[in-house]
Amino acid sequence: MLPQARIHRPVLLRRLFKRGGDGWTALLFLAPSLIGFALFYLIPFAGGLYYSLMDSPVNGSFAGWSNYREVAGSASFRKAAVNTAWLAGLGVPLLMVISLTLALLLNRALPLRRWFRTAFVLPMVVPAASVILFWQVLFASHGWLNHLLIQADRLPVPWLESTSARGVIVVLYVWKNVGYNIVLLLAGLAAIPREYYESASIDGAGKIRQLFGITLRYLIPTLFFVTVMSVIGAFKVFRETYLIAGEYPHDSIYMLQHYMNNMFLALDYQKLTSAAYMMAAVIIALVVLLFQAERWFRRSLE
Repeated sequence: MLPQARIHRPVLLRRLFKRGGDGWTALLFLAPSLIGFALFYLIPFAGGLYYSLMDSPVNGSFAGWSNYREVAGSASFRKAAVNTAWLAGLGVPLLMVISLTLALLLNRALPLRRWFRTAFVLPMVVPAASVILFWQVLFASHGWLNHLLIQADRLPVPWLESTSARGVIVVLYVWKNVGYNIVLLLAGLAAIPREYYESASIDGAGKIRQLFGITLRYLIPTLFFVTVMSVIGAFKVFRETYLIAGEYPHDSIYMLQHYMNNMFLALDYQKLTSAAYMMAAVIIALVVLLFQAERWFRRSLE
C-alpha cells in the first residue's frame, strides 16, 4: 500500500484562506453562528468565571479561590453533589442498558415496529410541564400507585416525601431520555453493513457472537456519544424535579441545580457561579475519561 500524503494543518489553512479560496466564504456563512456563540456562551462564560473569583458582583475585590472553598465546605452543596452523583451513577447505566435493549429489538422485523418507535419518541416532543401532572397524580400520597397498594392490602408509600423519591426521579429520567437514545442507536445500527452478519453466519457465528463481535464493536462511536449525552442529561434534571416535587423537595432529590437556584434567589452570585464551574469541571472530567475509555476500547479490539 502506498503511503498517503498528509497535509499539515497550517498548510491546509493557508490553502483555504488564500485569495479566492473557500475559507473566506465558509467563514462568512459561519459568522452569524460564531457571533451568537460568542455573545450568548463565551462572553457569559468568561463573565461567570470573573464573578466566581470576586467577593462582590459590584465593585468587588479579588477573592481568589475562597468562594470555591466556601461552596465546597457547604453541607447543602455536598448533599446536592452526592445526590446528583447517585442519580448519574445509577440512572446512566440503567438508561444505556434499556436504550440498547430496546434499540436492538426495534431493529428487528417485529410487528408494529413503527408504532413502537413513535411511542418511544413521544417523550422527546412532549413538554415536561404538560405531563408532570400525570406523574404527580401517579406518585402522590393519595395517587394511583398508593391506591393500587391499598387495594392489594399493602401500606401506602410516601413516594415524594421519602428516599423513594430517588427511584421516582430515576424513572422520570429514563422515561424522558430513552427515546432520544433509541433514535441515535437505531441510526448507528442501520449504518452497520448487513454483509458483515451474512459473512458471520456463513462462518458459523451465532447471535451472541455476532452481537459482541459485530454489533457492539461497530456501535462504539454511537454508544460513546449516547453515553456522553446521558451523563450531561443526568446533571440537568432540575426542571423535572422542580415540577414534580416543588421548590423544597425531599433531601434525597436535592440536586446541584436546586443549590444554584437557591443561590440565585439569594442573589449570591459568587456561590452560584462557583458551584456552576465546579459542576462544569466534573462534567468535562467525565467526558475526558469517556474519551480515554473509548480510545482504549477501540485499541483493544484492533
